[in-house]
Amino acid sequence: MDVLFIHQNFPGQFRHLAAHLAADPKHRVVAICQPHAPRHPKVPNTFVYQPARKPRPGTHHYLHGMEDGVLNGQAVARVLLKLKKQGFAPDIVIAHPGWGEALYVKDVFPATRLLSFFEFFYHSDGADANFDPEYPLSFDGRARIRTRNALHLLNLTACDAGISPTHWQKSLHPAEFHSKISVIHEGIDTRAVAPNPRQTFTLPNGKILTFQDEVVTYVARNLEPYRGFHQFMRAAEEICRRRSKTEFVIVGGDDVSYGQRPSDGQTYREKLLQEVRIDPKRLHFLGRIPYERYLALLQVSSAHVYLTVPFVLSWSMLEAMSAGCLVIGSDTTPVREVLEHGKNGLLVDFFSPKHIADAIEEAFSHESRVQLVRRAARQTVIESYQLEIGLSRYQKIIESLVASQVEMTARETAAIDQ
Repeated sequence: MDVLFIHQNFPGQFRHLAAHLAADPKHRVVAICQPHAPRHPKVPNTFVYQPARKPRPGTHHYLHGMEDGVLNGQAVARVLLKLKKQGFAPDIVIAHPGWGEALYVKDVFPATRLLSFFEFFYHSDGADANFDPEYPLSFDGRARIRTRNALHLLNLTACDAGISPTHWQKSLHPAEFHSKISVIHEGIDTRAVAPNPRQTFTLPNGKILTFQDEVVTYVARNLEPYRGFHQFMRAAEEICRRRSKTEFVIVGGDDVSYGQRPSDGQTYREKLLQEVRIDPKRLHFLGRIPYERYLALLQVSSAHVYLTVPFVLSWSMLEAMSAGCLVIGSDTTPVREVLEHGKNGLLVDFFSPKHIADAIEEAFSHESRVQLVRRAARQTVIESYQLEIGLSRYQKIIESLVASQVEMTARETAAIDQ
């Protein structure tokens, strides 16, 4: 089977799936991505696309995302046409269509099945936008969101089938498309991401942390309000007042992945450090770190704080659970799909730094109860989000789509023969 992945940041959400398919000699796996993508060592046949230009400044700002999507789609289509000319015709294309890359796949390969990863469908109310009163949504913002979804609607109509990693993320998409979308999380490698009570973690100042220390961890791609960074810092200030030995270890960059940038040009880290008072000797910002160090950090964590507005559920929360962390998660819809308060984690009010601090302190005060919660967290991932489960479900839908195309082609050939 010839499989083509399309993802601007390949492998992105397809890291394990691409490796799994590439390991089977029956498959030829090819990928298309942008130049900045990390790529995958097991997929050497990776082709780069680059849009011809950026959206024009004169384009209405509601339509910047659409124009960007069309430019990406055009650039990918050019690569597809070259591959087609060379004789390559994939049996299935697996794409993240959020940036428009898969818009014209079916125009180049009409008979090829297109499986798209539907991560999020935007709403003015009931999801991420307008959730946090510190960052209210203007009418202009509402109109921009409605227009932004036009690209997602095109993607929904173009694909043969879709994937969403959680039930809540699927539910955000228009009901008339739900029959197209299956809920499949790629999964967590629970053998690699596992507890290790003998693990150590060396801080930049040379201090070595172990499982015996009071270590509060926070991880996000970038330190921003969408992932509750502001509320975490306020809770950390409260814990710093209550306890003298707690170390706060924070992983994440200073860019903005989601939401608006601060209007004054500062980073959110700079702004929060001006607001709160925390002993700087116990506050450790690591920026972005290698995956192995990130896993080691989870393994020495006493309390792992995961806060998010109602948005895409981070892989890091499930990895923290798999590593046996006590996850303190915001009581928001995507988190509640996985965490059950008091059973496999602790749910806290996103808007209450005191509530978050109380939960962190509970991690230090009730060791026997916390150990049960830690074990249950890992068991949740093993039972529902283990890598083998996700790969098996992906394999099933891929085989079904390819088989349906083969069957359709056979019927069409038989009709011609008659």
